[in-house]
Amino acid sequence: MENRHLIIGSHVSMSGKEMMEGSVREALSYGANTFMLYTGAPQNTRRRPVEELRVPQAQRLMEANGIADFVVHAPYLINLANTVRPETRESSIRFLIDEMERTRLMGSRLLILHPGAHVGAGAEAGIKSIVRGLDEVLSQSRDVLIALETMSGKGSELGRSFEELAAIYDGVSQNHRLRVCFDTCHTHDAGYDIARDPDSVLARFDRILGLNQIAVFHINDSKNEKGAAKDRHADIGEGKIGFEPLNYLVHLPEFSSIPHILETPWYPDPDNPGKTLPPYGREIAWFRAGRQLPL
Repeated sequence: MENRHLIIGSHVSMSGKEMMEGSVREALSYGANTFMLYTGAPQNTRRRPVEELRVPQAQRLMEANGIADFVVHAPYLINLANTVRPETRESSIRFLIDEMERTRLMGSRLLILHPGAHVGAGAEAGIKSIVRGLDEVLSQSRDVLIALETMSGKGSELGRSFEELAAIYDGVSQNHRLRVCFDTCHTHDAGYDIARDPDSVLARFDRILGLNQIAVFHINDSKNEKGAAKDRHADIGEGKIGFEPLNYLVHLPEFSSIPHILETPWYPDPDNPGKTLPPYGREIAWFRAGRQLPL
């Protein structure tokens, strides 16, 4: 039986004349009832004024179609852990404060953030820098929560273990405004056995941080073997995690009220090799049905 109550969507774009209204239309085209967007290109800090994003029109379209919530993802270039280049860290803090306000004005209460990379200074120095940065950001923002993403551990990324995320929590003075974005591909690539024993992974997370801290899932398969520390997403059922463990996670009742966001790669159009197609409509249908339906 189809699960219409599952809160599931995908990353959607925000561009052109329709901006956020177009984001909602794209989400609806996939059969989604939530979505994730970036406030601009994730590789830079160029942003249009919120007044130009067609937020009221988007909110009306959401309300008319039963979409109650969405999440925002901060750009990749924010790095609160960088003590090697203080100017990078300071610009990251300033931009993140602005991004928190944009998120609030757009109507979301959750901003997903990659914790940062220590770029050679070591995990301890990087975590201390993240803590100081988050303290400053949270003291100059309101209402919005920051969801620290579980990371794969490529390069000098922090957040590759639940213990590293807990160390950030322990240091931040307003840690009641922190949450976690649990990325299945990243967690698998970091060495956790999501594919064979998701229950033990969640039990470990619960001991270290608490399951109630998971505010959003990124549901992605992985092209890599467990522990590869590479972060290469695969379409659902085509990677090293597989459909069944991801389907199990998606349907756990303790997470029934939070968004599940797909970030899976677009695939080649069989009728036009030069074109790619989004996988989200079929993957959302699979998870709602609880099985992989025929293509």
